[in-house]
Amino acid sequence: MKQKNREGFWGPRLFLQILQGALIGLGAVLPGISGGVLCVVFGIYKPVMELLSNPFKNFRTHVPRLLPVIFGGALGFLGVANVLAFFLEKYPDPSVCLFVGLIAGMMPSIFREAGEQGRSAGSWISMSVAFLVVLTLLVTLNVLSVEILPSFGWYLFCGFCLALSVIAPGMSFSTLLMPLGLYTPFVDGLGHLDMAVILPAFVGAAVTVICMAKGINALFEHFYSFAFHAIAGIVMAATLVIIPFSSFTESAGSCAVNVICMAVGIAAALLLDRFNSSVEKE
Repeated sequence: MKQKNREGFWGPRLFLQILQGALIGLGAVLPGISGGVLCVVFGIYKPVMELLSNPFKNFRTHVPRLLPVIFGGALGFLGVANVLAFFLEKYPDPSVCLFVGLIAGMMPSIFREAGEQGRSAGSWISMSVAFLVVLTLLVTLNVLSVEILPSFGWYLFCGFCLALSVIAPGMSFSTLLMPLGLYTPFVDGLGHLDMAVILPAFVGAAVTVICMAKGINALFEHFYSFAFHAIAGIVMAATLVIIPFSSFTESAGSCAVNVICMAVGIAAALLLDRFNSSVEKE
């Protein structure tokens, strides 16, 4: 029995959990992608929220189970920051199109999770309202070209947005930071382990988790269908805004590259979802 358990621990499930954690960490940094959505897609959102909302009560039971995911998340979050900053600077449009494809490929999983406890007319209304509100907000920010200078206070705000993207699936922190001009300096600071960026962001994230985790957890427990359909609306609106439509009309070559990147992103997300489904979830 012990040998069997040891093989199970070091087998495909452990690899999958580390991979899931790396992708969640990656999704926490990538534009338009929510780490919380990936937690939902991978079936670990509930234990993550239980741990965050009651860390002392659930530490012994949840941390060992989530440890491979946490390890993978740290690797994905810190390991990708420098690479991401490079590609966003050198190849912004193809990079964003790849991210859009990843999100589009994840939409079937999001809708599957949203309908897990049934759907109603209120679910579709919730999705529509969330879509329109977020789309209006982000378009307004883009039209006004709001941009601010990074500072300690704004890095606190970055930490708030980062934590929110985990505890509120669909809320990608990049959708708020990019229009404000904070995304690139924040990611660059993470990649270079700049304490002037990391410390205020950590404080902002910790305060957000302490103050909001229980409330958001209760929201999903009591209004599951409404909340998850709202997530679907938020994800669609946030994704629509970051699509670089102008780059598709610049030349046939740039259009082809963007379409290929988007297709690769969709295929990668669908393959990942298929792989995830092939391994029995705990």
